[in-house]
Amino acid sequence: MFVKICGITNPDDALAAVDAGARALGFIFVASSPRAVTPEQIEPWIGRIPPAVWKVGVFADETSESIERISARLSLDVAQLHGSETPERHPRGLRIWKAFRVAAPQANVPDYPAAEAILIDGIAYDWTRTAHFTRPLILAGGLDETNVAARIALSRPWGVDVSSGIESSPGRKNHAHMKKFIETVLRS
Repeated sequence: MFVKICGITNPDDALAAVDAGARALGFIFVASSPRAVTPEQIEPWIGRIPPAVWKVGVFADETSESIERISARLSLDVAQLHGSETPERHPRGLRIWKAFRVAAPQANVPDYPAAEAILIDGIAYDWTRTAHFTRPLILAGGLDETNVAARIALSRPWGVDVSSGIESSPGRKNHAHMKKFIETVLRS
């Protein structure tokens, strides 16, 4: 199982996440997010992230051409798609993680064979409803060091994704909470 630390906005948080054991870092390219970054902001330091750590671009309803351009510029490994994208609109040359935001325990999350993995972002989701997926599952939404082990036990995900649950303020990670979160996941 791997941990993705999402909403990375600065090099100190990125390198602290890597040092704590994160396998993936998420960079949000959605302007409405309080954790949004631009390629210009992160280009000066993103190359300091070790090659073994996946660099994930988070997009919502962006054109495939724009995603491909940003990904090539920053050497991103994965495009995590949070909008209404369909397989026909996927960027080329990138691994795809398709995200579904859910608000109800019984929400119907479709299998999505066109993606490498499915990310479910939902605090209230019934995590026992994941057996039908043919793709690996990434658990997200409302996670912190106090609840992640129980949610892992229910869903047996491929990975977990955390952002606000380890922050001191939007876009600023609390390094002690981040380290404890990663340790908890890796023990689960």
